[in-house]
Amino acid sequence: MLKYNKEEKMKDIIKGAYDLHVHSAPDILPRKFDDLEMAQRIIDSGMAGFAAKSHYFCTAERAKLVNKLYPDCNMVGAISLNSSVGGINPMAVEMAARAGTKIVWFPTCDSKHEQSFVFNDDPNKKLPYWASIVIQLKEDGINYPTYRILDETGKLIDEVYEILDIIAKYDMILATGHLSHEETFALVEEASKRGVEKIIITHVTFPTTFYDIEEQKRLIKYGAYMEHCYTTYSTNKVDFSVMYEQIKAVGTDNVILATDLGQSTALYPDEGLYDFAMKLIEAGIDESDVRDMIVKNPADLLGL
Repeated sequence: MLKYNKEEKMKDIIKGAYDLHVHSAPDILPRKFDDLEMAQRIIDSGMAGFAAKSHYFCTAERAKLVNKLYPDCNMVGAISLNSSVGGINPMAVEMAARAGTKIVWFPTCDSKHEQSFVFNDDPNKKLPYWASIVIQLKEDGINYPTYRILDETGKLIDEVYEILDIIAKYDMILATGHLSHEETFALVEEASKRGVEKIIITHVTFPTTFYDIEEQKRLIKYGAYMEHCYTTYSTNKVDFSVMYEQIKAVGTDNVILATDLGQSTALYPDEGLYDFAMKLIEAGIDESDVRDMIVKNPADLLGL
């Protein structure tokens, strides 16, 4: 049997893959690469496309331009429901949908749950990439609201119902962001009732959003995919063995792999996705199952 060199093996493993969680420039935060460089890397690596995630802006307009310049790369637009788009804002989602957005992330860095975890008065805590923006805005006296999607009685706020109906109408993907478990379960259950057919539970092993196996199985019953991200274990936020056991327990049919890359000191997403795939294969997951998690399942979510 012929041995592959790394470049050949990389193209074989990640050929046709999508990374649905990439942080590319232009952005407020410093990024390792921009959309154009990422599109060229997608083509050169044999991948099919990527979703550009910004905590602050809709990326659908950028995606249209990139796809015109790089027709062999499918860049996917997204929106995150944080303060800069008005938070839980149905009009922002409607306009994003009309611009071609495919993914709607519920609050990430502006989730009340996330910020209460990050800004917990621990002086030795390493703050995430985006925390500097929060600190700067507050120092400048700028109002910086955070969001919880449940009211004081535990019921979803009215705007959430409107947003779910928009997501269903345009067949977009709902991603749960950095919500609390209480919020996520209420959101996913209602989404299922309202005809939302594409759901991603955002990085299920991340410290602020960690779901155990039984919780993941409950969410899978609503048709949700569990998202596992390269950066979560590569930055020591969770042991790889925990991620591996979760994937084995819930089944690769219910999982997508992504990278969450874009940090200026980290790997490129194509490199990270390859390393992630190879680590899982070396740990004992069949190569065809790994490819399902990076090729088939993301493509199904995108309706391809």
